[in-house]
Amino acid sequence: MEGLLAQNISVRYGARNVLSGLDLPLLRPGEVTVLAGPNAAGKSTLLRAIAQLQPYGGKVVLDGSDLAHVPMRDRARLVGFMPQSLPASSSLVALESVIAALRSGDTVSARQADATAMAVLNKLGIEALALEPLSSLSGGQRQMVSLAQAIVRDPRLLLLDEPTSALDLARQVRLLSELRRLAGEGRIVVAVLHDLALAAQWADRIVLIHGGHTRAEGRPEEVLTPELLAEVYGVEARVERCSRGRIMVMIDGEHAPA
Repeated sequence: MEGLLAQNISVRYGARNVLSGLDLPLLRPGEVTVLAGPNAAGKSTLLRAIAQLQPYGGKVVLDGSDLAHVPMRDRARLVGFMPQSLPASSSLVALESVIAALRSGDTVSARQADATAMAVLNKLGIEALALEPLSSLSGGQRQMVSLAQAIVRDPRLLLLDEPTSALDLARQVRLLSELRRLAGEGRIVVAVLHDLALAAQWADRIVLIHGGHTRAEGRPEEVLTPELLAEVYGVEARVERCSRGRIMVMIDGEHAPA
């Protein structure tokens, strides 16, 4: 069975249930899936659980293998994870940080590691940052270096937590275009996005998380409906198409419960 499947995922923080028996449908290679939902819905927690960075109950299966039982070194080759932000206090330069990410999953020569890491920086258009300390970079620049770290091992599954949060418009387009290209090569791409307009434009599938569960999933036009936006986000919204046929979400105000 090819793809990513999450079953009965539960996570507690103290006495609070963040995720309660959450299921994801089979997420297939070639697709970009966006996890959406209000703040504190558990999106980032779910992403970290899938990446095996967060203790959880349930099962996460990638291509038929339970990731909890895959050796760490093998898992590092299979799964790329991009956190919300890189630490600003790191003493590494950008190229060194990408090389370190590459070597965490593979034993490669210094020359090969340098060439591979530099090729990824070039692909993302940030080669000029190669010798810049991470501590000197802007938030958006660190986001792009973080993406380079996540993709340098050519992972089967790519997980991204708010990848566009610190990026200007041009870099948002570059990053999301790269995600589409990576998915098109047969990878599974899962990203947490708050911006529903971006989700509608770039996602093949949206999973809407609410109250610790999957509330809805499907194509953007199936999930981004006024009824679901009122229920999950508490807003009155219009969902229309622009002159190019793209979905647009316009928020008119708070939803007044009946």
